Amino acid sequence: MIVGIDIGGSTTDAVVLDNGDVHVVTIEANDPIAAAAGALGKLVQTRGLSLGRVSRVAATGAGSRALDDTLFGLPVVKVNEFDAIGIGGTTLAGKRQALVVSLGTGTAIVSVTSEQIEHVSGTGLGGGTLRGLSRHMLGVSSLDTLEAMAERGDLSRVDLTVRDIAGGPIGDLPPGTTAANFGKITADATAEDKALAIMNLIVEVVSVLSIAAARASGQEDIVMTGKLTRIFRFMQKMKRLNFGYGRFIIPEHADYATAIGAARAAMQQPYRG
Repeated sequence: MIVGIDIGGSTTDAVVLDNGDVHVVTIEANDPIAAAAGALGKLVQTRGLSLGRVSRVAATGAGSRALDDTLFGLPVVKVNEFDAIGIGGTTLAGKRQALVVSLGTGTAIVSVTSEQIEHVSGTGLGGGTLRGLSRHMLGVSSLDTLEAMAERGDLSRVDLTVRDIAGGPIGDLPPGTTAANFGKITADATAEDKALAIMNLIVEVVSVLSIAAARASGQEDIVMTGKLTRIFRFMQKMKRLNFGYGRFIIPEHADYATAIGAARAAMQQPYRG
């Protein structure tokens, strides 16, 4: 049995794949060693697992480089984060090749083909942006609260659209297309309007960048993974996602795709302890 651990910028995920079942936990800790140890310990305790059944730990993410060669006496195998993202996303989506978008504190975009896994793009917009803007503009830290506010929001008081500029469509751009995020914010814009606009900003920018990366990479399917997939689901529910290229897929366990990818990558490699 292999435990996969993804030590990110704000949270750490641990996952164990056991006879087709996926067991996951998440913790928040600033120190990567404490985060890895805490996540593994929580996984063992909450799932009733025995450390004796774990053959090794597959670690990935920015904090994985801080780990030693062992954790709780278990061998640690470090997996390249882009490999973990690609393997995790395509495995969960049941695809042999796809563009995999990892939505974490920031956003990484990886192209997976039968020949290679390649980091092709990314952006600093992500969960860190959402959290920072929400706290600064609205004094809100909870995503539940932000979503509840956004459900009552109206983008027409915040975002500038093609209709606002041209009075109708421009070429193949529908009139409701965003011309400038926050480009029309008015004094009567409510906190709810701003909550929706913050989420819309991140979803639109990441989606458009993903579509461009898919076209450049010759990919059709776009697999969304990571904690921030939650706001993509929310915006789908709000009928704010409408793109003509590619197919956006959010698979089950998308939140833990990178940790799952690390574990699967380690499974594919014979361990030489």
